[in-house]
Amino acid sequence: MARRPVTRRRRRYPSDTTDAEWSLIEPLLPVPASHTPRGGRPEAHERRAIVDAIRYIVDNGAKWRSLPGDFPPWQTVHGFYTRWAAAGVLARIADELRARIRTARGYAARAVTVVIDSQSVKAAETVAKTSRGYDAAKKVNGRKRAVVVDLGGLPLTMMVVPANMTDRDIARELLFRLRLTSPHVVQVYADSAYSGALVGWAQTFLGMRITVVNRPPGATGFVLLPRRWVVERTLSWLLRARRNVRDYERLPQHSEAALTWSAIILMARRLTRTIARSRAT
Repeated sequence: MARRPVTRRRRRYPSDTTDAEWSLIEPLLPVPASHTPRGGRPEAHERRAIVDAIRYIVDNGAKWRSLPGDFPPWQTVHGFYTRWAAAGVLARIADELRARIRTARGYAARAVTVVIDSQSVKAAETVAKTSRGYDAAKKVNGRKRAVVVDLGGLPLTMMVVPANMTDRDIARELLFRLRLTSPHVVQVYADSAYSGALVGWAQTFLGMRITVVNRPPGATGFVLLPRRWVVERTLSWLLRARRNVRDYERLPQHSEAALTWSAIILMARRLTRTIARSRAT
């Protein structure tokens, strides 16, 4: 029996990919199994519909089971969401988009100087006690997300842990990941939560120099601090996606995937604008 052809859905939501964004993302997705020498079953749904469905969930914060009917089944979409994250597909897409944005701005494709910070968010009832905690400083019962960005605010790596973990303990794992994925990084700017023994450990074992940016003595209220404001702005960018306002994911790695998709959406939109401006001049 002939297989029914893949149907194409009409783009109708603000979160849908534009043609320009899709031209950037599509080449970075893995080749369908049916197109490989090993072979496999042809995919029943177009890749763009899968990506649009994921973006809809991340941007609007909807439940997976509430995915609108014009998208592929939510089970299919969630399957791609988890498999692509586990296989490193999302990290590869984010790395390529970031490199192209940096190159367009006249910088090296790979960052050597970064900024690190964390943010605690409340967790929904779907988050198990084993993967959540209480941040006494922020008075938040939930999870903590640690983010490393370049000096333009573009995320390099992110990590989600229980909120009761200290920033220093998180940084050891996060900076170790960063050393593996971004070996060019040598300078890290951070706040006072990352001071102490972590500074010497990072220099000795990772070859990274941590510079702590402190508030001016006697300062009160909001103070715009050099370097540190960049990562704080990125954290606010990530909260534009409603899925990230509260943590709903049962597994921390799925929360990291939602954050990475938010970064991909942000960078794809920024890169398409950059390309459009360059073509107009």
